[in-house]
Amino acid sequence: MPSVYDFDAEQIGGQTVALNQFRGQVLLVVNTASACGFTPQFAGLEELHKTYGPQGLVVLGFPCNQFGAQDRGSNEEIASFCQLNYGVGFPMMAKIQVNGPQAHPLYQWLVQEARGFLGTKAIKWNFTKFLIGKDGRVLRRYAPFTKPGRLRRDIEAALAA
Repeated sequence: MPSVYDFDAEQIGGQTVALNQFRGQVLLVVNTASACGFTPQFAGLEELHKTYGPQGLVVLGFPCNQFGAQDRGSNEEIASFCQLNYGVGFPMMAKIQVNGPQAHPLYQWLVQEARGFLGTKAIKWNFTKFLIGKDGRVLRRYAPFTKPGRLRRDIEAALAA
């Protein structure tokens, strides 16, 4: 049975990362955008990273331009924006697609593992979040409007498991 550890992703700087390097940690995977109404969630994601990172949480941001063309910049421009405006210190990955035939394999797997509102598979908008347990399995999917701070209880439970 596949787990998150079976996938690789490209960091925003171009290096390939095997997600199995995060084995035994809790992951929060988020598709992000720099010019979205939900973009201020970067601050909350960074707060989760700072608070729970030392306990084993890894936040992974995946920029995506599929929703309203709200992340048009290059990987370098996105990285600069995130750092300058929100002090993002968690790993940002290279821009990907999360829906359709060109969707990143990780996202193809995520939407199969945790369906959205009314059982939908597709990612509906920027800042959809997936919480993944230490065993590499998806624990929960959160809607874009769910603020990062509302995930604290679930993150703490996953870290304690």
